Amino acid sequence: MPVHGTHNAVPDDRNDNILIYVNGELVPRNAAKISVFDSGYLVGDGIWEALRLHEDVLVFLDEHLNRLWQGAVTIGMKMNMTREELTGKLWQTLRANNMHDGVHVRFMVTRGTKKTPSQDPRLVLSGPNLVIIPEYKQASSDSRNRGVTLFTSTIRRGSPDYLDPRLNCHSKLHEVMALVQAIEAGADEALMLDIHGFVATCNATNFFMVKNGEVWTSTGQYCMNGITRGKIIKVSNENGIPCYQKNFSLFDVYGADEAFVTGTFGGLTPVIKVDGRVIGDGKPGALMEKLSALYEAEVHRAVLAAKEAQQS
Repeated sequence: MPVHGTHNAVPDDRNDNILIYVNGELVPRNAAKISVFDSGYLVGDGIWEALRLHEDVLVFLDEHLNRLWQGAVTIGMKMNMTREELTGKLWQTLRANNMHDGVHVRFMVTRGTKKTPSQDPRLVLSGPNLVIIPEYKQASSDSRNRGVTLFTSTIRRGSPDYLDPRLNCHSKLHEVMALVQAIEAGADEALMLDIHGFVATCNATNFFMVKNGEVWTSTGQYCMNGITRGKIIKVSNENGIPCYQKNFSLFDVYGADEAFVTGTFGGLTPVIKVDGRVIGDGKPGALMEKLSALYEAEVHRAVLAAKEAQQS
């Protein structure tokens, strides 16, 4: 039975034969390996990004690289490569696979390989380790048409003083635990509150609700630094749609007219139920559909701008 959720993808047999970049080598999927002494494997010491290849353009590449480099600075990890060099490795991998469109690319950078299992970054022998996984991935229309259900986890989004939620790091165990709770409760994904009890994010996506023609999302203090989230706020402001980053609680969510989540892979996905309460009329709402169209137009503009820059 296929998994239902915001990362539900249409099966594509082409992915069986993709080449994966591992520290300068391109290897078949079933041969892609990294050391058991890798920092990411040992202690979750690494950062990552994921973006879309659309019509030969890596969409919002600069924003993703900004977030990656900010993450590296935050955890005190030397990248040992420039943004241009990393971009070149991404394109090397895509060209080796003859990929042009409909591709989701995840790239991961860990501190390196250690001489013994330990948290101590001084024990790294090499590094950083870079892995690039490109896959043909199209979001399933089933998720978009049916929407997803959420369950509010007891696991909170952390305070910025011990693990800032904006850090796109490999340490995702608290989010996995939240998702496990949601699945065991019969939902598709988890809704997570901040340390004050206000709505923060979902386990892997950012949350929005609609009330009386207004779009609400969390303040940003306890949510993921989502690229798609930022674009939704941007297109709302540009098109006269009231959009507020504010504190709100489950009281507000249960009475919402619409709700949806955002992410790089799925774009906008409707939320039809939270903790057993049907949201609105239990199907994708009109304002979400409008915002989805505005977001796709923003993607299209980014693609055209990138192509024009390449030609100039």
